[in-house]
Parts: sequence; structure tokens; C-alpha cells
Amino acid sequence: MNSFGDANADDLTFGPFRLSIGQRLLAKDGVAVDLGARALDLLIALTLAPNVVVAKKDLMSYVWPDVIVDEGSLRFHMTGLRKALGDGQDGARYITTVAGRGYCFVAPISRSSRLRPASTTPDFRHALLPGRLDRMIGREQDVLRLAERVMTSRMVTIVGVGGVGKTTVATAVAHHLSPTFNGAVLFADYGMLSDPGLVAAGIASMLGLPVGSEDVRPSLIAYLRDKQILLILDTCEHLIDAIADLAAAIVDAAPQVFLLATSREALRIEAESVYRLDTLACPPDDPELPTETVLSFPATRLFIERAAASGASLELSDQDVRVVASICRKLDGMALALELAARRVESYGLTQTATLLDRHLTLGWTGSRTAPPRQKTLQATLDWSFGLLTEVERLVLRRLAVFVGDFTLDAALEVISTSEMHPPSVFEAIDNLVAKSLLATHPLGATMRYRLLDTTRAYALQSQTQEDQAGLGARHAIYYQRWLEQFGPDWPTLSTGPERLPYFVSINNVRTALEWCFGEHGDINVGVRLAAAAASVFQIMSLFPECQRWSERALLALDDKSKGSVEEMHLQAGLGISRMYLQGGRETSQAALVRSLQIAEERGSALDQLRILGPLSMLSLRIGDFNAALHYARRCSAIAMTVDDPATVELGRFFLGNSLHFTGDLANARIELEAAARSQPRSQRTAASYVGFEGKHLAGGILARNLWLQGYPEQAELRAREAISDAAKLDHSLTLCIALLGGIAVFLWRDDLPSAEEHIEWLISRAGLHFLSPYVSVAQGFQGEVAVRRGDVKAGIETIRRCIEKLHLATYEVFTTMLEIALVKGLVAIGEFDEGLTRINRTIESVEKNGDLCYLPELLRVKARLLSSTHSSDEDVEACLTLAIGKSATMGARAWELRAATDLAALWLDDGRLREARILLQPIFERFDEGSDTTDVTAARVLLQRLL
Repeated sequence: MNSFGDANADDLTFGPFRLSIGQRLLAKDGVAVDLGARALDLLIALTLAPNVVVAKKDLMSYVWPDVIVDEGSLRFHMTGLRKALGDGQDGARYITTVAGRGYCFVAPISRSSRLRPASTTPDFRHALLPGRLDRMIGREQDVLRLAERVMTSRMVTIVGVGGVGKTTVATAVAHHLSPTFNGAVLFADYGMLSDPGLVAAGIASMLGLPVGSEDVRPSLIAYLRDKQILLILDTCEHLIDAIADLAAAIVDAAPQVFLLATSREALRIEAESVYRLDTLACPPDDPELPTETVLSFPATRLFIERAAASGASLELSDQDVRVVASICRKLDGMALALELAARRVESYGLTQTATLLDRHLTLGWTGSRTAPPRQKTLQATLDWSFGLLTEVERLVLRRLAVFVGDFTLDAALEVISTSEMHPPSVFEAIDNLVAKSLLATHPLGATMRYRLLDTTRAYALQSQTQEDQAGLGARHAIYYQRWLEQFGPDWPTLSTGPERLPYFVSINNVRTALEWCFGEHGDINVGVRLAAAAASVFQIMSLFPECQRWSERALLALDDKSKGSVEEMHLQAGLGISRMYLQGGRETSQAALVRSLQIAEERGSALDQLRILGPLSMLSLRIGDFNAALHYARRCSAIAMTVDDPATVELGRFFLGNSLHFTGDLANARIELEAAARSQPRSQRTAASYVGFEGKHLAGGILARNLWLQGYPEQAELRAREAISDAAKLDHSLTLCIALLGGIAVFLWRDDLPSAEEHIEWLISRAGLHFLSPYVSVAQGFQGEVAVRRGDVKAGIETIRRCIEKLHLATYEVFTTMLEIALVKGLVAIGEFDEGLTRINRTIESVEKNGDLCYLPELLRVKARLLSSTHSSDEDVEACLTLAIGKSATMGARAWELRAATDLAALWLDDGRLREARILLQPIFERFDEGSDTTDVTAARVLLQRLL
């Protein structure tokens, strides 16, 4: 049965209520509440065990001790009690139901009569309460919560890793509660005591009691029996059994003594309430986080204040604040580590201090001269903890240092266990390391995760022996190879940050395993298999630099037996795809992907061919070979149709629709893209998972472009914004960049410059963050186009020109035609007609050769404007515009057709051919049943009015 505390307590207060247990009276704002006997018993039982779930059977035993009742009676009286309390009204919350278990009283309770006025005050002449810090950072709520818990639970232990700030917080709680106890607060520091037999004597001496006998405990407890004292027991972990025994005896014998202990593990006595003190909150590694927000985190504030207090002159720039944030994350927000590092800033400077920490955590840095010996350095703090472990626990701790960041229990058991150390022993040691605050735990999804703080890990690595390391790296690498093969394909099915977080944190261990495999003492064969498994997952996560690095490294390590293997196929694909996105390279990317496709064809795997044909189609688009892109896309789509998997089919349709769009087959492109965009998100892995994205998410941006070209400007804008929004929610950078490219094109074509500018900045930021340099160059080129349109023509021209050159060097040609059009328009604006004509003719020739025909009508229209500006004959201008109208009509590009028809009608107006101009423009204009406020439609309408 649950323990309901001291039923003889007099008064409990919560909200507007006062419960007098001795008088069996509940009052609200001084007025008695009409409450039945059974309901009152329920209230007493729950309030005597606050914040504890009380089982239904325990409540029934307490309220009806000699009668057998069913749960219906309990529910009836509980309903009456809640009604009397007004539970749930105006936000008030007193009792919560825990399904399948029982009930819990959740409102804060204060006990007003436990502390009766003392007839005598203890002699504190030998007691010392440490001074309160002038300013404590980030612990204010902890102090308040602990003070409340001490007053309601009587025995509280603050548990946390060494250096987290347990003593500081306990001291602050003692000062906070000192007036409540009329100054009767004893602070017993056991840090310097090593003999368990002196635990009681230490307190007795503070109280001025004689300690001559061998066992002073009976006289100490007799003295405390009727005293009102707050007793702080600091640094208990090395004397844990003796202190736990004494604390339990005091709790039982002295009802007016309240205890607050600090320890790296719980005392594990019946009356104890454990309060786990976490490290200080650190700012996340988010480049877009505002500086003001970074500075608001407790860890950042503590570091800056302690650095300034140590004599450092700090005038922090935004970049400096990011450095501080990285230091805080490196030190896991541990207060002692932050203070020790902050002391170095005055000597080394901020950047050098961060560099020293990156190279090696400096466990030997010293702190305050007044600090206890165990906290003079991080080394001393960890030595203290390490010395309290059993030999098995020390061995497991040293081996756990192979993990970086979070890991699961399954991973630890498989990697740490050996023939000499079986899983049950490892499990028990891990459990003990958690209890002793050397191993942190936190749930992530449905799985408990474990983690060594970086300071603890650095200490454990430093302590490792050759025997510890034997086989450890290989077991670690093999485990994560299997993890990648098993769980990597799940990534595209995870749509939220919390779902993806376990995968992100596990990738840290993949990186570490790869470093070991290809290092001096590593295993190359394991490394090749691990890199091959990681390549596809790196692609899926948009980690292209790492995909390229490890694919290259593993390919160089392949032996003759591995040539043509599935590992080489994955590595060549990883190399080709990553280089394509990072550099846009023609030869190296294409050679790697073609080799990967060759292996896939030799192996006869349709799925493997599919995974390579799609990227080959995209690579062909990027290098400007749009005809080849269409060829690969048709093959990809055909294979996808043979696979019984809707996601694979939709991906094939996206690749085909994408290529059809750029080659100018807009009607069929729309069919394919709409089919891909209509599909539903997948809730499980599919055959297309390893491609790294889904056709649904890629199709929206290209479909928006297609709709605009077909003469649906409003639908195009709606689709563009929807595609960008959906991609942003996915948090997949490559998908977002592709959606932004499509949306920006639509905004520019609509002449919506504010929207274009906003999304260009977003593209530059996101692409730059993931080293997608070709996308950055395209976005900067778009910035140049905006500058031209806003009147800063020369600067805009130079920007576009530089970006086109960069893209040519990177052989990234998919958007160079669009930028060439913008550049030529700028050249026309400043009268550089000769260069404009040269560039437009060269671009038209390129388009007709390489196949990005979707731009051809606009190129012809811009050429006509150039010809008109150079005083060419009206026949040449008219011929160019007529050809543009014809090409537009053939491909169904009504947007280009309207522009060209408007220009030709204006030319005929100047020649007095009003009727012909109206006959030409009127039917084309009337096909636009949306976008009446767009620049192109408005220009056509105004011209038609002049033609009446």
C-alpha cells in the first residue's frame, strides 16, 4: 500500500483552500466547505502524498479500511470532491487521473504547522553556512522548486554529475529557507571526510554535542528529536551508505528536521525525493538563431559573466557570440567547466580558447583557489567520481567513450560486450553509471538514449588502455553499418524534427566509425562497407560534403576483388551525386554515375538502375544536356512503372515531367508533374527511399513554372508558395532549394520583386549552409536581375555576368539561359546592343542544340527588341516575333505567346496596322481568365484599348 505521509499533520494550504487534518476541516478563503467524510478522506490521502500517483486500491483501502467496495464508489466520491474543489474551473487543477493507475494531487502544497515556534534555538557557533553567490545564473527556478519540495517531502537529494552546480544550488536553497527555520540551518560538507564512521560526528560537532563516544548517533538523534532544523548534507556520494543510514534514522525519529542532500547518486532511502539537476541550457547549433536569443541562454550568460569577472575585456560581435555558444555546447552547459574555460579568455582570447577546447578538452585548467580540491580542475572532479566506481564500472565507462553523443542500450550492449564481459554485466554497470551521474539519460521517441558528457568522455578516452581498445572500434563500426542498412531508408518517411532527431544524433557515431576505419589503426574492409552503407543516407540527409569525402576515400581503398561489387555501385553513385550538387561537375560526376549504372545493369537490379537513372537525368539537366536528361528520364520512368510501389512510380513521373518541362513539352510535363504532386506522403519506407526525396515534394516547384508558362499565373503563384511551404516543413535542404528555385522564377516572371527578393535571400542562406554552391550562384544571379529591374542596371549586369561565369566553370547550366535573358535585357537598357545581340544569338544556338526549348520563344522576343533597338528593318523584327509566337503556340506557352503578341501588336500599331494588331492580340488575351493584375496581362489590356 502507498504511504500517505504523516496523518497527524495539522494544516495544509493549496490555492484558496486550507485543510486542517487534525480537525478534519476544509475551508476556502476562511469559509468551511461542505464535504462528505469519504470525500474528505480521499483529499487527505492525496494531499499527504502530493505529486505521487496513488493507486485506486490503495485509496479504497485507506478510505474504506474494513469494507470491500468497487471502483464505482471511489469514482462517485472523487467526482464530489472535484466538484467541491472547483477542479478544472478557471484553470484550477488539483487532482489528475492517471489512466489505468489511479489519482494524483498536482497542486502546490504548503504546510503551515509542521514548523511550530521553537522553544529553544540550536547552538550554531560551530556551524558554517557558505555565503550566497551575489548572482546565480540559470538556477532560479531550481531553487524555488527545491525549496517547495523540501517543505513538502522533508528529505530531498539533489543528484547530478560532478561540476553541475549541486552545492551552489543547495547553498542558495539553504539561504532561501533560512528565515523559515529562524536561521536554524546546518551545512555539513562531507567532501573532506573519508571515514564513514565520522558521518554522525560531523553533525554533532556542529551542534556542540560531545563526540567522545564511539557511536555518537544515538545522542545526535535524541537531540534532534524535537528540534526544527534544516540540515544540508553536501557531497554524499563517497559515503553514501553511512549517510543514507543516518538520514533515514533522522527522518523517522525527528519529524521537525528537514534534510537536503547533494550527491552524484541517490541515497535510495524510503523517504527520499530525488531532484535531478541538469546542466545549464545551451543555445542550439542554429545559424539563423538571433544573437539576442543566443545571449539569453543560461550557459551563455554564465560564461560571459565569468569571463568578464576574470578580467577579460569583452566587446562581443555577432560572430563572437556564436563562438561563445559553441564553447557552451562543447562543455555541455556544465557550470564548473564553463567557469574554468571562462577564466582562460583573459589570457588566450575568446577564439584561441575555443580552439584549445576543440583540439582537446583541457581537463587540467585550474579554477578558484577557494574551491574544494575535488573541484579545482575537471581532472580532479572526474578522478573523484572515477575512484568511487567498481572495476567493472570503470572498464565499461572507458569503453563507452567509443560512442559520440547519444547511443542506445542495444548499441552499448553489442559494442561493449565481449566473451569476457557478458551483456548482463554490461547492463548492470550501465545502470550503476546512470545512478552515479556519470552517464546521462533522456528519452528520444520511444527509446531511452544514453550519453557521456564531453568532459567525461575526454577523461575516459584519456584513461583507455590498449586492452580496452582491442576490437572496440571494429565492433562499433560494424554495429553502425548494420544500423545504416536497417534504418537508413526510413529517413524520407519521417516528416517532423522529433522523428528525425534519433537519426541525426546516430550519424555522429557513423562519422566517428568512419574516421577510425580509415585511420592508422583502423580496418579498411569494414570502412568500405560502412562508407557504402552511409553514402545513400548522407544523400538523404543532404550531407553532400561528407558523402563525397567518404565515397572518394572508400573508392581509393577498393581492392580488385571489390571492383564491380554492390559496395562500389553505392560508392560511385554517392560520389557522382554529391559532386553534382556541390560542384555541378560534368566529367567526374557523370563518369561516377555511369560506372554505377553499369554495375547496376550487370547485376540486373531494376531498383538499383532506378536509383541511378534519376540522378543521371538531373545531372544531364545541370550540365545543360537536356536531350540526354529526357533520355534518362524516359528510362527511369519506364523502369519505375514495372515496380509495384506508388512512391517509385511518382518519382519516375517527376523525373520525366521535369525533363519534358525544360525541353518545352509543357502539356505532357503537366500531366506527369501533377500525377507526381497528387500522391500521398509515405508512412513507411519504399523502393525509392534511397534516392533521398519523393517526387511529390519535388514536383511542386517545377509544376509552378509550368503553370505560369501555360498561362495560369495565379495558379502558378499558389502552387509555388505551397511547394515552398511543404518543403520547408520537411526540413530537407535539397528539396527546399529546388522548390525555391521554381518559386523565384514564377515571382520574377510575375514581376513580384518583393517576393522574389525574400525567397532569394532564403535560398542563399539555405544553400550556403549545406555547401550547395551552384544554387548560391543562381540565387545571386537572380539578385542581379532584381537590381536591373529596380534601376541599378550596371551593378545588376555585373552581378549576373559574374554568376554566369561561375556557373559555366561549375558546368551548372540548368538556369544559365534564364540568367542570359536577364543579362541581355540589362544590356539593352544601357544601350550595349552589340554585346546583347552576340549573347542572344549564342544562347539561341545553345538552346536549339542542347534542348532547353522552354526559353526559346522568350529568347526570340528579346532578340526582336534588340533588332528594333539597332534600327534593323521592321521585317526582321516582325519575323522574329512571328517565330516567337509560333514556337509559343506549338509548345502551349501562352505566357510567352502573350508577350510576343503584345510586342508585335505594338509594332503594327506604330505602322498603323490597328486591325491586324487587334485580330492578333485579342484572342490570345481572352484566353487569360486569371492574372488580370499581372504586368503582362495589364500591358496587353492597355494596348488593346489603344487599338479600339
